[in-house]
Amino acid sequence: MTGRKDTLVQLREQPSTLDNYTRAAFSTLPFVKPSGRRSLPKDTLALSGLHVDHDNLATYTKVCGLRFGDTLPITYPFTLVFPTVMRLLTSREFPFPAIGSVHTDNLIEQHRPISVSEPLDLKVHAENMRPHPKGTQVDLVSEVSVGRELVWRQVSSFLKMHPTGAPKEPKAEHAEEVPPPPTRTLRVDQKTIGRYAAVSGDRNPIHISSLGAKVFGFPGTIAHGMWSAAAALQPLEGRLPAAVTYAVRFGKPIVLPATVNLYTDPTPDGWDVALKNPKKGYPHLTATVR
Repeated sequence: MTGRKDTLVQLREQPSTLDNYTRAAFSTLPFVKPSGRRSLPKDTLALSGLHVDHDNLATYTKVCGLRFGDTLPITYPFTLVFPTVMRLLTSREFPFPAIGSVHTDNLIEQHRPISVSEPLDLKVHAENMRPHPKGTQVDLVSEVSVGRELVWRQVSSFLKMHPTGAPKEPKAEHAEEVPPPPTRTLRVDQKTIGRYAAVSGDRNPIHISSLGAKVFGFPGTIAHGMWSAAAALQPLEGRLPAAVTYAVRFGKPIVLPATVNLYTDPTPDGWDVALKNPKKGYPHLTATVR
């Protein structure tokens, strides 16, 4: 972005899950993350020559209901960049703690399919801190390259909720109606999400601990948003173009165990995708594939 003067920090290896979550817990202390910080880290974290673990990929595709093949599912690189994203989120310079922040939106741009055998170079930086009606929002931008060729880019938007003084928006009243027949239904339980947590490295307690989920206001553990984003693409496998954009907005969390309705509706330039509650019809996820 114009005006950014980043420092490129070359990592020697993927940050470990244990180290990331230790840093995340430490960052919740008030003297580590003083309120009122208004700037973002200037570091761009980079990792070169990363190779896909075929066993990890096979487990990922199975737990998300996708096919295991010679190219990566368009959502899989999220698991490759996630440890580096977490390292940036848990840095001292990041304006709010990673624990308690909400992943609200995710935009993936795949420029071409990525072979499972290609060595990958990753870069992650933060940008676009902005006010939100419920708090403060920040984008984490991840790029995956093969040599000098950018093949995949992601913008993950995170929200830290806090009082803003803005007037509360009136709750929209929705007349309950029977949802239309779905493309298919998805069943997800704690065993599935436990396996996804292990394969993705995202061990946030809201996904794997009933007590941890309740601490953050959930009635029970909830499914990962990016598990939902991957599973929602099941009906479209083998139909996606080489270059594709997948824009996701997360709605109400999926409290485990659950059955959800999956909708994939064709449009002139792709598909509209949604995961909805099968009884009340409210969205857990809405997305576009273009």
